[in-house]
Amino acid sequence: MTTRPAAAEGTFTPGDAVNGERRVRTVAVAGARAGSDTEGMHKPGRTSLAARLTRTLILSVGAIWLLCVLAVVWYVDREISFNFDNELVEVSHRMFDIAVEQYDSLSGGKKPEQPLVAPAPLFIQDEVVYQMVDGGTRLLLHSSNARPDYFDVPLAPGFADTPDWRIYTVRHPTRDLYLQVADPISERREAVDRTLFGLMVPLITALPLLGLVLWRIARHELRPLQTLADEIASRSSTDLRPIELAGLPHELRSVCDDVNHLLERLAQALNVERALAANAAHELRTPLAAARLRLQTALDHGLSRQDVQAALDSLRQLSHRAEKLLQLSRAESGAALARRPVDLVKLAGAVAEEFWQDARAAERLTLHVPEETMSPVQGDVDALAIGLRNLIENALRYAPEGAVELEVVAPRTVLVRDSGPGVAPDKLQALRERHVRQTDDRTGYGLGLSIVTTIAEHQGAELQLLSPPPGRARGFEARLSMPG
Repeated sequence: MTTRPAAAEGTFTPGDAVNGERRVRTVAVAGARAGSDTEGMHKPGRTSLAARLTRTLILSVGAIWLLCVLAVVWYVDREISFNFDNELVEVSHRMFDIAVEQYDSLSGGKKPEQPLVAPAPLFIQDEVVYQMVDGGTRLLLHSSNARPDYFDVPLAPGFADTPDWRIYTVRHPTRDLYLQVADPISERREAVDRTLFGLMVPLITALPLLGLVLWRIARHELRPLQTLADEIASRSSTDLRPIELAGLPHELRSVCDDVNHLLERLAQALNVERALAANAAHELRTPLAAARLRLQTALDHGLSRQDVQAALDSLRQLSHRAEKLLQLSRAESGAALARRPVDLVKLAGAVAEEFWQDARAAERLTLHVPEETMSPVQGDVDALAIGLRNLIENALRYAPEGAVELEVVAPRTVLVRDSGPGVAPDKLQALRERHVRQTDDRTGYGLGLSIVTTIAEHQGAELQLLSPPPGRARGFEARLSMPG
């Protein structure tokens, strides 16, 4: 079906291309300054990461070690108290019968008026402090080193404490007698202090050595980071090569990959800017010279309509070429290329409507769309419109007298076909290159198909060039197939 639909939304305007160029230039300038910005990475006076890591590790290890020491001291204190208590219980039970026999021997079976003093220690190696009392708390017998204030605790079987002594009381199974044995708490404290001292001294001694070892380890392990930082600092607008470093850990490999992606985008932006400058110098030199020559001729020989018209034609050609260069720059930069639903039928109708404003083009250009409804494709409507315009302009230019067909083919293809002389098969691939024209006797800039090729690459589309078109003896066909 041949139609002429209304213009679609989102068509491209020259202002879009200018804005795209400004964005590309901004990125390029940022890339040119990247080298100078990285020079501040090694300014003196800043704490190195190795020093911070070493300090943190030392403090962390010291704190954990101290907590472990306190836990060990707590555990050792419990174990020491438990062992001392067991020993106290054992000694008390072993010496009770001996103390009773000694008391009976010294008292002669009578209750003495004064407490009796044991004549000699029951245990030679470690004299035990003890006393024996009856149920009425009357002191009967005590060791020579015992004092009444040592046993200032209630008379009850089991353990009891005074500020300086640990007392264990045991009751005789058949007689109303109690034996109290005292153990100095200072001995237990000394044992705990010796344990704490034995644990803390190695810690304090090892901390400087541990700090040195951790510092060397941190410097060694952070060497890849310093190498990566040096590589990043060495990059500039003239050196945007990817960073290739082997043996990087996973975290630094991710950073390196991200930096390489950034360098790639900067290199692309700079290449676009350089290409724009080169293309401008290449394409604008001739129309500028022609316009200047025509105007100078008109001034020298009096203003004539023919010379002024020729100058206007040259300026129109200059404007057209400038628009082409902006289109090419935008396409190559890939700036702001969206991925939104695009109706190919509406897009083709909008582009055809622009050409139908020219009576000569309206007579030659026809639009064919399918009868059935097509699903939208994903792409950038402005970029695709630029591509279609260039394909139609090429077809109108290289088939000056023949018909040009713009056709939308289901499910997601749009093609431009002309009935001109066509192109030799061995030259089809070369047409995609910049500044390559179909024939030497035709005017043109050699940018149209280059722009379309670049847009197709950024949109993930496939551009096919066929000459002659299938089923025809002559002509040329450009087929743009969008991805599924």
